[in-house]
Amino acid sequence: MPLLYEVHARCWLRELQDGEGRSVTLADVPESTLAQWRSWGVTHLWLMGLWPTGPRARQIALDHPDLRLVYGNVLPDWQPQDVGGSPYAVADYRVPDEFGGEAALEQFRRRLRSHGIRLILDFIPNHVGIDHPWVHQHPDWFVHSTDARPGSFPWPLESDPARGTSSPRLWLAHGRDPYFPPWTDTAQLDLRNPATRRALVETLIRVAQRCDGVRCDMAMLVLSDVFERTWADWPAATPAAPGEFWREAISAVRSRYPDFEFLAEVYWGLEPRLQALGFNYTYDKVLYDLLVHGSGQHVQQHVLGVDPAGLAAGIHFLENHDEPRAALVFPPDRHRAAAWIVWALPGLRFLHEGQQTGARVRLPVQLRRRPVEPVDPQVLAIYNELLRIGPEAGIGQGRGSVLTPRAAWPDNPSGVNFVLVAWVQGTDRFTLVAINYAPHPGQCYAPCPPGVANAGHWQVREHCAGWTDLRDGSDLRDRGVYLDLPAWGVQVLTFEATG
Repeated sequence: MPLLYEVHARCWLRELQDGEGRSVTLADVPESTLAQWRSWGVTHLWLMGLWPTGPRARQIALDHPDLRLVYGNVLPDWQPQDVGGSPYAVADYRVPDEFGGEAALEQFRRRLRSHGIRLILDFIPNHVGIDHPWVHQHPDWFVHSTDARPGSFPWPLESDPARGTSSPRLWLAHGRDPYFPPWTDTAQLDLRNPATRRALVETLIRVAQRCDGVRCDMAMLVLSDVFERTWADWPAATPAAPGEFWREAISAVRSRYPDFEFLAEVYWGLEPRLQALGFNYTYDKVLYDLLVHGSGQHVQQHVLGVDPAGLAAGIHFLENHDEPRAALVFPPDRHRAAAWIVWALPGLRFLHEGQQTGARVRLPVQLRRRPVEPVDPQVLAIYNELLRIGPEAGIGQGRGSVLTPRAAWPDNPSGVNFVLVAWVQGTDRFTLVAINYAPHPGQCYAPCPPGVANAGHWQVREHCAGWTDLRDGSDLRDRGVYLDLPAWGVQVLTFEATG
């Protein structure tokens, strides 16, 4: 089963440099680092923040009073050189010299491939940084107006040599989503303009030449109806580009790179639409919110209610760079239960750098240095258990499905808090992962998963506690697997037919 690992490129390379005592680029990453990722089962490495930020965008990140407060809270001794600007205010889709340039990226990618790891890079379809060449060269590719409006900036820029008049000729919109203030270090691309779309598709193709997939930032913002609602009050290009951008872009890339993968950051219940347009995986933010704020019953209803294909296309996570650290959100027992749900479900598992050691500081993406945090032994034990048991139990191997619990006895509703995931590796072997996502004990029966043999007996191994047992096949068929778990309890049971 695939595992995505997010690395903060700027901080990570800086730490490698500090450890080596010399300049380190992507070409110099130690082989031991790649081998460690592979030992964890990483199949996809997301190198977050590879693309450069320009000087104007960086200055905005340096001057922003709210951001300065955040910098001081997470890195009390921060200095201006620690601020690199937002990697989502992209100045260009090129590899900076500090990372070794294009040659170093290609070498790094080849080495990842030798370990069976695919390289994922950022693609931002909604906007570019205000330093991007398009801002100077093609103002008509952006949402713009001839009059000043809130959330816009003048074009040409004051320092732009193309500026030939003392007053702005246009006002370009900053990028935004409809529910938050504009991102003042960005310029909003106009996806209604056919020329903008062509340029963006060509850029995406160039990015696809250098990696194996892209994580698309705020991918739902460029859906045609979402974009139209967000920018309805701004003048539109005529004639408007027809159809969905993602259908056009994904088709263009896959015609050249058929196995290229698209991962979407997406919210607002729009996951099925992006999957239908060709995305391999989409964020399962609903599951995340339920694991943090909901009950076991709500979690169970979600994983049972999603179409199986949609669940298998979900990116299941407990944290990422946009969310608080899991070690800060979840007490250890609940953390373990939530992590097992993420780990067991069909789909793309997502591990964030520092998550497995219990990091608690949520770093703003503008910083290129982060504090050193101690390892939390309780959190480390959770992820060591996942990494050890997952492969030996066959989780992610074969056919995965979510099972509906049966009441252990009348008037016992505690089964509504159970999440049951089965992985069938053949007619004579399957693994059951059972999680009681509740602050109290619970009992239920797990039905025998479809597709397994009607064996006379089953040898059972429980991987967390280490016990074994022999179960009667007819009882397993008729009633299922009886489960009695403590609060936030987990069992991982492998069944092998013995006759």
